[in-house]
Amino acid sequence: MKYTQLGRTGLKVSRIVLGTMNFGPQTDEADSHAIMDAALDAGINFFDTANVYGWGENKGRTESIIGNWFAKGGERRDKVVLATKVYGNMAPDGDVWPNHDKLSAVNIRRAVDASLKRLQTDYIDLYQFHHIDRQTPFEEIWQAIDVLVQQGKILYAGSSNFPGYKIAQANETAARRGSFGLVSEQCLYNLAERRAEMEVIPAAQDYGLGVIPWSPLHGGLLGGVIKKEVEGGRRASGRSADALANTAVREKVQAYEDLLDKHGLEPGEAALAWLLTRPGVTGPIVGPRTAAQLTSALRAVELELSDEVLTSLEEIFPGPGPSPEAFAW
Repeated sequence: MKYTQLGRTGLKVSRIVLGTMNFGPQTDEADSHAIMDAALDAGINFFDTANVYGWGENKGRTESIIGNWFAKGGERRDKVVLATKVYGNMAPDGDVWPNHDKLSAVNIRRAVDASLKRLQTDYIDLYQFHHIDRQTPFEEIWQAIDVLVQQGKILYAGSSNFPGYKIAQANETAARRGSFGLVSEQCLYNLAERRAEMEVIPAAQDYGLGVIPWSPLHGGLLGGVIKKEVEGGRRASGRSADALANTAVREKVQAYEDLLDKHGLEPGEAALAWLLTRPGVTGPIVGPRTAAQLTSALRAVELELSDEVLTSLEEIFPGPGPSPEAFAW
């Protein structure tokens, strides 16, 4: 495994991030524990989750699965850089009582204590804002975060799904307060979805945030979906199926798969390897449902794409370019 610094911090994290969103909804607890053991054995030390994972009446379940894994001992907790998130409504389904979501100081305090209990740990390495909160000022958010840092409940704060200007607002406010500010941004970013290159990633780089791409295979679209259909394997579903219904998109994906087949490369591994070449990227989040999917993701770390392949990928999936040139002169 290869490691890098998380943004401007001294924290070293693996270049592959283990995403746990499938733990509970699609992968049972025993298999989830086996995947986490395999990830740790492979040198992955960066685990990502969120308080709402498990979803619906089972929200919080994923954190509980991770907590039960930590409870097995064997230095599991000490070896892991643990990241979770706050924003989603954690009130019981059907309960519309206020202050159980978003980023008020009240909810941040409530949410972090609940996450710590489910995770069976006394601290969270990276506490991430899952979405922007248009009603809560950053002065209030940083006041709450500074208290949690002083209490030793969290070490760093990060963002997720923030536009560039909110990254700037957050860290300018933090600077005025003498707070450390955001150290990471978790955003949608992959070969097929490159709008983050316009402003989000430049803002992250300028403010010293590590970029953690989620959905690196764009919901499976970049994982060899057409080839799997042809070979009678798992068919595209959800967002991938909707995208492939568009003839222009299908032609791009076909060209992508043909290119990688020509060079003897697996599509999913190549898509991850491409992200690892991108400026500012700490490491993509992979969310394996099985141990085999984890093994495939691990190969991407050692995969070096040739200049020819990188150029061809750029031709198939061109980026928008930085702003303002992306939309002006």
